[in-house]
Amino acid sequence: MSLDRLIDKIIKTNNPTVAGLDPKLDFIPDFIKDESFNKFGHTLEGAADAILTFNKGLIDALYDIVPAVKPQCAYYEMYGWQGMRALYDTIEYARSKGMFIITDGKRNDIGTTMQAYANAHLGTVDIENVQEKPFGGDALTVNAYLGSDGILPLIDVCNKYDKGIFVLVKTSNKSSGELQDKNVDGEPIYKMMGNMCEKWGNELKGKHAYSGVGAVVGATYPQQLTELRQSLPHTFFLVPGYGAQGGSGDDIKGAFDKDGLGAIVNSSRGIMCAYKKGNYEQADYAMAARNEAIRMRDEINSFIK
Repeated sequence: MSLDRLIDKIIKTNNPTVAGLDPKLDFIPDFIKDESFNKFGHTLEGAADAILTFNKGLIDALYDIVPAVKPQCAYYEMYGWQGMRALYDTIEYARSKGMFIITDGKRNDIGTTMQAYANAHLGTVDIENVQEKPFGGDALTVNAYLGSDGILPLIDVCNKYDKGIFVLVKTSNKSSGELQDKNVDGEPIYKMMGNMCEKWGNELKGKHAYSGVGAVVGATYPQQLTELRQSLPHTFFLVPGYGAQGGSGDDIKGAFDKDGLGAIVNSSRGIMCAYKKGNYEQADYAMAARNEAIRMRDEINSFIK
């Protein structure tokens, strides 16, 4: 099962973290952008080339200490098909380094449309009896607001191709409570969604007691994070909101089980932009990212071990 592979990598690296690859051009060092724009001009092609170069440098610096990367599709889609090619190349490069890839797409639809999303990001497409892999992530973030009709097509693809999903349950943004905290029959909606993850996960059972249906639960709500860990024993957590959004090591400790497993914590800007915060030259951006990833790993481990 896909998330078993992720958990195995977490155990091997002793590191329950994922590096988010959300590369705004403002995050990319000038020397990388200058080289790309000299080749392609200030075009979508130039932007996509700079993004890919930046990502490769980060992956080279992180692959032996960080088990996974999480590219957010929006930061690639905004640069058109050139940006989407950079997303594909980023995924392939991370895979060549042995990293687990969580594609952050937050896809949401039903029936054959959701099947198309699933095939695009996790499976293959049939081209007159020839199977081709469009993107090939290991897991995909999804929005389950449409209910089981939007999830069951994903379950089928996950079973067929050994992939996983992370369902939005209690998100890290400030306004999440406007809907997710509302009570229905005495129970908050986020808890109901978590319970549905447990149910859907029965179709994707794994060796580490966690299923292939994970949940996105934000570090910015530590009380709910702890509550959900206790009530969802078979649901692995993807935890955004650490670092730039305000979540700390103390905030996320409730996401983990007694063995120090059960969750992976994301940092995007904190790692990508680490060179802007320390005494670094731009050319040292990858080393700065590695140093921040090690600091983050050690801080989180100090709270969960």
